[in-house]
Amino acid sequence: MKTRPLGCHGPAVSEIGFGAWALGGQWGGQDDAESTAALHAALDAGVNFIDTAQGYGDGRSERIIANVLKDRPNEVFVATKTPPEDGPWPPSPYCRWQDRYGAAYVRQNVNERLKNLNVERIDLLQLHTWTRAWNDDPQPLLVLRQLRDEGKINLIGVSSPEQDQNSLIDLMRSGLVDVIQIIFNVFDQEPAAQLLPIAAETGTGVIVRVALDEGSLTGKYPATHTFPVDDFRHNYFAGDRMARTAKHVAAIRDDAERFGLLDRYSMADIALKFALAPHAVSTVIAGIRNVDQAKKNSQASDLPDLPEPFLHELRRHHWLRGVWYSGK
Repeated sequence: MKTRPLGCHGPAVSEIGFGAWALGGQWGGQDDAESTAALHAALDAGVNFIDTAQGYGDGRSERIIANVLKDRPNEVFVATKTPPEDGPWPPSPYCRWQDRYGAAYVRQNVNERLKNLNVERIDLLQLHTWTRAWNDDPQPLLVLRQLRDEGKINLIGVSSPEQDQNSLIDLMRSGLVDVIQIIFNVFDQEPAAQLLPIAAETGTGVIVRVALDEGSLTGKYPATHTFPVDDFRHNYFAGDRMARTAKHVAAIRDDAERFGLLDRYSMADIALKFALAPHAVSTVIAGIRNVDQAKKNSQASDLPDLPEPFLHELRRHHWLRGVWYSGK
């Protein structure tokens, strides 16, 4: 497992991180024992970065991680997230930060994260979403600075709102965030325009999420596939979305075959290596829910980089499909 620096202020983290959303149960039924085994398998494979959140099973994911790390202290960097208080997701342009990330609420929530993770200091605390409306008065991030000064947080981050990821640019340039978490994959390549170059310029750590497009870029789902109703993807790929997505994935597979890559790389490998291609990227969090996924996703780091001509070819698969919010 290769490592990269998590920006100027963070440690070296594994290129492949453990995305712990499924451990909370929103990707269909999930057994805690299977989650525990998956975490141990990932750590054994060299993964030292885990991304979780309060919203992943109302702290269930965090508690499972804490239980595993009792037996493996000091091995892992854990990032978690504080969600905004009740209201539209993502926050609308009319939301006031006082109503969504008020100081008293943020402090209370961070204390809950500390308790669930059973730590005295959180490695990375991210606000789970954001809106450009708060850029001129980013008080929630100043509250996190105070908590950092008090020893409760090490690094400060923000997870981008899907519809306006570039809203984080001002935060990077002002030095208010140490790390950003963004969507970047073969379908959504917009961060290559500004976000990633500015992250490199400012020394901001970059966590990439949704590198597999909620699993579609693994190539394992046919056009007719439907997800169980207790899996958030049941709504995410509602209507004709899976059929449209499968058509695009097939075109990517055709390109990979033409370049002779499928003998060495799986479709999931290609998606992960694409997300790792920009030097500004610190780690790519792959959703993992079992031992097999932990082993396979971890192996992607040690594969050779994708050939530059193929990476260039993948640019044509940038897909302006809009934002699919249902179920997210």
